[in-house]
Amino acid sequence: QVQLVESGGGAVESGGSLRLSCVASGTTFSIISMGWYRQAPGKQRELVATITRGSGITYANSVKGRFTISRDNDWKWVDLQMNSLKPEDTAVYYCHAQKIITTMEYWGQGTQVTVSS
Repeated sequence: QVQLVESGGGAVESGGSLRLSCVASGTTFSIISMGWYRQAPGKQRELVATITRGSGITYANSVKGRFTISRDNDWKWVDLQMNSLKPEDTAVYYCHAQKIITTMEYWGQGTQVTVSS
């Protein structure tokens, strides 16, 4: 089992920055990927960024060049630096962890990000 706790969300104006943090605990040794997803009201949850063992990184096209994902080598945390924020970035952001067994995945409780015009 893996427990994920996010922090760092808040309200900012368009063009501002936030740094989201996710701390992982429990049995983390078999994690092969961690990342961030987001969900706006009435919308489906979508991938924002992921980072794999070996440090392969994937970004959604909508955030590429503005967001940066990073992690520590032991999967103790994964961060998301968000710059040049836009109102369309407003959503609840969720931390995610994937183990090598495909059915074993974990989600944090979410942290709200609100970007005003």
